[in-house]
Amino acid sequence: MKKSLLALAAMGAFAGAAQAQSSVTVYGILDVGYVGGNERVASNNAVAKQTFSTFNQGAQSTSRLGFRGNEDIGGGTRAFFTIETQLQPQSTTFSSLQTRQAFVGLGQKGIGSFQIGTQNTPIFNAVCATDPGACNNIVGNVIYPSYTGVSTNGGNVNGNTNGFTLRTGNTLRLQTENISGLVANAIFVMNNENDTQGATASATPNGYTGGINNQNGWGLGLNYSIQKLLITANYQSFTSKNPYAATNTQAANGTATTGAPAAWTTGAGGTNVTDNQTYIGAMYDFGILKAYAGWINRKVTSQINSNNYLQRSAQQIGVRANLTKQVEGWASVGNGRYQAFGVGEPTANIVGWQVGSNYNLSKRTNLYAIYGQAGTSSANSSSLGVTSFNASNYAVGVRHTF
Repeated sequence: MKKSLLALAAMGAFAGAAQAQSSVTVYGILDVGYVGGNERVASNNAVAKQTFSTFNQGAQSTSRLGFRGNEDIGGGTRAFFTIETQLQPQSTTFSSLQTRQAFVGLGQKGIGSFQIGTQNTPIFNAVCATDPGACNNIVGNVIYPSYTGVSTNGGNVNGNTNGFTLRTGNTLRLQTENISGLVANAIFVMNNENDTQGATASATPNGYTGGINNQNGWGLGLNYSIQKLLITANYQSFTSKNPYAATNTQAANGTATTGAPAAWTTGAGGTNVTDNQTYIGAMYDFGILKAYAGWINRKVTSQINSNNYLQRSAQQIGVRANLTKQVEGWASVGNGRYQAFGVGEPTANIVGWQVGSNYNLSKRTNLYAIYGQAGTSSANSSSLGVTSFNASNYAVGVRHTF
């Protein structure tokens, strides 16, 4: 009897030790408040205006729920995972859940780590580390263009969204440990499918489906920190080939890529494009305030016609400071250039600015107020039918992190 009790005690001790070597953390953000704004779109010699006012969510930070796990395997090796989904508190159901991140990885002390799954791109992580507005979702940020509105009237596409690809699925990430302030990370995206092309039932004429459907890409990020300075340089390139409804001739000569070009805006990839993106940013902590600067460039080129491309570049500066022990504020201003898809499309100027403030009730809860404006100059874009776009956006709310 005593031996049995001792055995049970020993088993309990070993189980407790094993459990102590692994952990799972539940985390998240709930962000709700009042959101309002207006937009003005000039299109085909007509002007469309819209104002909105709503109790909404995610103005400062996208609401989310996540699970993060870490296990010490031994010998300096660890296993880890993250599952993170977007939440929409204003929705009455959970049907609108969207995966933000979902990956599993291994890390080795002194070397680095790798992870596979859906995850943030190097540019997304770098932008949020060097953005005075901390990647909020209010209009006015030309590096991280967002808009918490109820409609875009088509005008928001004209240079005020799609600054870069935020995250990708089917992704392998490699990251080094911090070596004298330098951290390097790389991603590789691969999702290839090759189906036998066959004639469709209602081919007119000789329509074919199937073929190569490839989504590939890679990216590299370098972050260097020295004392109060952070510098980051990042590049990522994605390629999409998606044929559908090809004619018999296209299928025979290998040019069966007839899908309209679309940029990499989601984890699913793009359509028949090469999408190249670059971001360089910096942050310096002066003590009384932090100063930020960033430059981004993106060119999305059609696989079918290299003269058909979308291009967007922008630069931005900003500051963030603690005004009192509980109050912090930030401001940013930026401008850039934009050209829509289409051969011979004109370029347009884009501008934006934003101010905001937090009142910290505790380490986890804060009240906030944000206001921003953004606009695109007259461009007479034939493909969009839009000549100019202007928007203002504001929000007051409460955010709780856990």
